[in-house]
Amino acid sequence: MAINLTKGQRIDLRKDNGSTLTNFCVGVNWGGIETKGFFGLSKNVQKVDLDLSCLLLNANGEPSDHIYSPLYRVDVLQKFGLPAGKLVTNDGAMRHSGDDLAGDSGGDDGLDNEIVTVDLSRISPDAMQIFFFINNAGQEDFSQIPYAKIRMYEGTPKQVKEVFATYNIAAEPQFAGRKSMILGKLYKKGDEWKFNAIGDPTEDVFLGQTIHRIIQHYK
Repeated sequence: MAINLTKGQRIDLRKDNGSTLTNFCVGVNWGGIETKGFFGLSKNVQKVDLDLSCLLLNANGEPSDHIYSPLYRVDVLQKFGLPAGKLVTNDGAMRHSGDDLAGDSGGDDGLDNEIVTVDLSRISPDAMQIFFFINNAGQEDFSQIPYAKIRMYEGTPKQVKEVFATYNIAAEPQFAGRKSMILGKLYKKGDEWKFNAIGDPTEDVFLGQTIHRIIQHYK
C-alpha cells in the first residue's frame, strides 16, 4: 500500500517485503486552470507550464550535479552562476522525461506530466542530498493551479508497476503569490537513502533563485 505523505514527514525506502527501493520514478502531475466561458456555457483551460528540476549536493552542501530544463536561457542562468540545463545527470543515474508545457487539460488523468527516473545504485558517491522542486514558467501561482501531486513509484515513465509514496499539494489560499515549490529531498544517512517531504512554496520567480534558496536554507 502506498504511503500518503504529509508535510515534513520522513520515510526510509524500505518496501513491505523488506527490500529497499533503489530503482524508481519521481513524477509530478498537475492540471491546467479551468475557467467558465460565455454565460458559463463553455469551459476554457489555461495551460500551466511547471518545470520539475533536481539539485544534487555533496557532503559540504555544494552543488555536485543538476537536472533542469535545457530550455532555460543560458545568459539568465549565468547571472546566477549556473550551468546550462540538461536532462541526465553526469553519472547517468537520473534522467528527466522532458518538458510538459501545459499540464492536464481535461481534469486529472492520473498520469505524471514530468518524471525523473532514479537508480540509487548508480548515484555518484559525492551526492548526499537530492532535492526535487518545481518552478512555474508562467504567471499563475499555486493558489490557482487546481492540483499538483508528486509520487514515487516502481516502473517506467510509461508504466507504473507499484506506487511507493504519494504527496498531494492541494491548491490553497496561502499559496497566493507563490510560483515555485520545494517538493522534497532524498538524503543519505549512513549507507541508506531516505526521503523528506518538504512541500514549501516560495515567491521565487526563476529557477536560479530556488537553487540559491535550497543551498542557503535547506542543505
